[in-house]
Amino acid sequence: MQRRVHGLAAVLITVAGVAGCGSSDSGSGGPSSSGGTTTVKVGVIPIVDVAPLYLGQRKGFFTSRGIKLEMVSAQGGAAIIPGVVSGQFQFGFSNTTSLMLAQVKGVPVKSVANGAATNGKVGADVTGVAVRKDSSIKSAADLAGHTVAVNTLQNIGDTTVRESVRQAGGDPSEVKFVEIPFDQMPAALDDGRVDAAWMGEPSQTIAKAQGARIVASPFAETDPELTVATYFTSTQLAQQKPDLVKKFTEAMTESLRYASDHPDEARQVLTAYTKISGDVLKNLTLPSWPAQVDMASLEKLASLSEKDGLFGDQKPDLQALF
Repeated sequence: MQRRVHGLAAVLITVAGVAGCGSSDSGSGGPSSSGGTTTVKVGVIPIVDVAPLYLGQRKGFFTSRGIKLEMVSAQGGAAIIPGVVSGQFQFGFSNTTSLMLAQVKGVPVKSVANGAATNGKVGADVTGVAVRKDSSIKSAADLAGHTVAVNTLQNIGDTTVRESVRQAGGDPSEVKFVEIPFDQMPAALDDGRVDAAWMGEPSQTIAKAQGARIVASPFAETDPELTVATYFTSTQLAQQKPDLVKKFTEAMTESLRYASDHPDEARQVLTAYTKISGDVLKNLTLPSWPAQVDMASLEKLASLSEKDGLFGDQKPDLQALF
């Protein structure tokens, strides 16, 4: 696990160096303009959380502001953050812990719009810790001494799972975390390769259809208003093209509000960029999409991450980042 932390730090430091050498013109990776319309690339993860972006594109909230979106799928923030800083993408989607980690390593990023939040429902949140139907684990406290899968080690998943264990009276230091991609978690749990798995959607719904039980809702239990992810850009683009950033932020905010008011449309737009369909589409849990970040929840998340040693000797500047 320690080698992973050093590896992430090396990647982020390298990204910071690349950013320092960046060109001031748009170049081949920069936004392109034609006839009053600017084409921008957005690095995204093809998950439920980014539905408002696609819905906003469909509703014309971006084109009405002269922005033509081009979404580029990536496996996660590890690819999106350097892509944004290097200019490959103009904007990106990332969980808030990854952005904090980037900032404390000197990576020049700036959050520009909210992305997704917990829905605040314990037992029915957008992520949950699942166990097999016949498992002896009945609550978060029972996770101590067991193996729990997370999609990325030393990030928002294990930090919030530890908080659920702590609140339930268990010893969070006794939980053993292993890294498994979300889409492989239902099978890993069903096969007994792990004792529990912290799952997002649609993996959580798939696992429940196989008989799995939810024993913890780490996001909601950490903070019922927890801001989970945001859209961000490089500080360079924010300084050089403030009008573009302003228009993107306005369009994204309108998209979040529309998705919140029209959850059925948000659910349906998932078929445009994922393979989710049928009963899984009908039954999966949606996150909350507030228009603004919740700073109090981010302060709590940062404090928990510090307790886990994620930031080393540094502390994130949340006011500057968000």
